[in-house]
Amino acid sequence: MATEKPFREVELPQQKPQDDGVLFPVVLSPNSITDSTAAELSSFQDAIRAHKPWLESLLLKSGAILFRGFPVKSPSNFKSVIEAFGYPEMPYVSGVAPRTKVVERVYTANESPLDKEIPFHHEMAYLPFHPTKLFFFCEEEPEAGGETPIVLSHIVYEKMKERHPDFVAKLEEHGLTYIKIAGEDDDPSFYSGGGSWKSAFKTNDKNIAKERAAKQGAKIEWMGNTAKIIVNPLPAIRFDKESCRKTWFNSLAVSYVGPATEKIGNRNTSVELGNGKPVDDDVVKDLLKIMEEECVAMPWKIGDILLVNNMTVLHSRWPLIKPPRRILVSLCK
Repeated sequence: MATEKPFREVELPQQKPQDDGVLFPVVLSPNSITDSTAAELSSFQDAIRAHKPWLESLLLKSGAILFRGFPVKSPSNFKSVIEAFGYPEMPYVSGVAPRTKVVERVYTANESPLDKEIPFHHEMAYLPFHPTKLFFFCEEEPEAGGETPIVLSHIVYEKMKERHPDFVAKLEEHGLTYIKIAGEDDDPSFYSGGGSWKSAFKTNDKNIAKERAAKQGAKIEWMGNTAKIIVNPLPAIRFDKESCRKTWFNSLAVSYVGPATEKIGNRNTSVELGNGKPVDDDVVKDLLKIMEEECVAMPWKIGDILLVNNMTVLHSRWPLIKPPRRILVSLCK
C-alpha cells in the first residue's frame, strides 16, 4: 500500500481470504502512532474525504471495512466520521427492531436483551427500501462475547443452492412474505419485531400508519390496538450489479419461527414463501449452519467503526457473555 496514505492495512486472525485474495473484512489503522489521524478526529475526517474513492473500492472488493485505532470517542465523533463519507441518511421507518435515537442520524443497535443471539440478516431486507451501507460504532467494549459477526451473502447463496437447489429455485420464483405482530408499545424482549407500530411508522394515528405501510408495500390488519403487518412478497435472491453475483438478500433466518430457531429466542414475526407455502425447517437448519461456518466475528474494541456493504454482507449479533456493551449504528442510502 502506498506509504503516503494515512491508512495501513492490518491483518487479524479472524479475517478470511476471498477467492481473489482480498481479506474479509479489510482492517485499517492509522499509518503510525505519530500520524495525526491517530490523534485528531479532524485529520481522520480529512483522510476519509481525500481517499474516499480508494476506501469505496476496498468496500466493493471486501464487503466490509473495520477502522481500528482512530480517535472516535463519542456518538458525536461517530456522526462526524459518517458525515465525512458524505452518504445520505436512510431514515429508520417501518423497521422492526427497538432502537433509540442518540444524536442526529445515530441510533442504538438492536435493544433486545444482550444475552440473546440475533440471526444473520441484511438490514431491512423485509422491506422494498433498505440501506446500502451500515456503520457500527463501539462506544463500550464488551469484556466477552457480544460480537457482530458478518458473512458474505454470495457465499451463503452458493452454498444453499448446492444443498437445496429446489428450495432456492422456489425462493427465486416466489420470494418471501414477512408478517409482523406489533403492539402499541415497544417490547425490547423481542429482537425481531419488538418495535411497536407507533415506533415503526412514526405516528400514533392508525390511518397514517396504514398509509405509511402501503408506501412500503405492506398492509395492516388491525386487531384492536395491535397491528398485523403483512409485507407483499419480496425478492429473496438479489443480483448485485457491482459484484456481478447473486446474493442471499433476505431476512429468512431472523424472521423464521420453528424448531430450527427455538433456542435463539422469542420473536413476533414470521415468514413464508411468496406463494403462501411454508419454509421447511431442515432448510433453515442448514442455512444457520452455513452462516455460522462461513462468518467472521471480530471482538469489538472501543472506538471501532465497522462499515458494511448491506447489499452484499449479512450481519448478526452473538450473545454478550460479560458486560458492558454499547454499539451504535447509522443507516445510509
